[in-house]
Amino acid sequence: MKIAVLSGKGGTGKTFISANLACSAEKAVYADCDVEEPNGHLFFKPIITENNTVSVIVPEADINKCVLCRKCIDFCKFNALALINGKLMIFKEVCHSCGGCIVLCPQQALSKNKRDIGTVEIGISENVTVISGCLNTGEVSGISIIKKIMTKIPDNKTVIIDCPPGSACTVMESIRSSDYCVLVAEPTIFGSHNLAMVYDLVKIFNKPSGVILNKCLNGQENPSEKFCTDNNITVIGKIPFDEELGNLTSCGLIAVRENDKFKSFFDNLLKEITQ
Repeated sequence: MKIAVLSGKGGTGKTFISANLACSAEKAVYADCDVEEPNGHLFFKPIITENNTVSVIVPEADINKCVLCRKCIDFCKFNALALINGKLMIFKEVCHSCGGCIVLCPQQALSKNKRDIGTVEIGISENVTVISGCLNTGEVSGISIIKKIMTKIPDNKTVIIDCPPGSACTVMESIRSSDYCVLVAEPTIFGSHNLAMVYDLVKIFNKPSGVILNKCLNGQENPSEKFCTDNNITVIGKIPFDEELGNLTSCGLIAVRENDKFKSFFDNLLKEITQ
């Protein structure tokens, strides 16, 4: 079963929940798809067994064949090609690797070339296989890295996908193959706004989903919980604003590996999700 954990913004506890759910399974895969800022490895501290470079296809121009017809320039919606001082210029950093310009060129002046954009590492941390993607600084899109991560995930284990925050294309790619989506939200007005955003996203993909409310205080108004009630959304669990839990997490420790109380809590959460 593939469980995607996502949130409308960073800092809600998405990685914290993903790591603890993965450790609650007998054998699991933790896939860190937050490739712009992966931090799951800080908790798991995996022993790295495999390292893969991820490359994308970008166009390379042969100026001897190019007749400056502009067909490639007019086709590209990302302005990765331009005609400057009578010369075709290619801005590879903003190319989205669709390959359309290469196909359309009537003179076959454009050919395929590779450009490295990041890495995918695989490691082991006790009962969890950790797959982590990292996008090189300055790159526009991490979708190719997320696709590479997905090819490395085995089918016979519980898979926890730690998605990027928000609802951009990288999030869509992260949840595409998931069986269930866990939406993590804080008990604030801002939290409910971001919850609504990712809830709309999982509805578009027609994914079954439920919500985990994090950092809850007794007696405090909870706009995110109200949003769930108003929209008939299942609340899988509520995690209290707990000092001991906060201390463990801030020290880079996984709560279920340190405390039986938290292990029992996340075991029940995982059981609720899988059912």
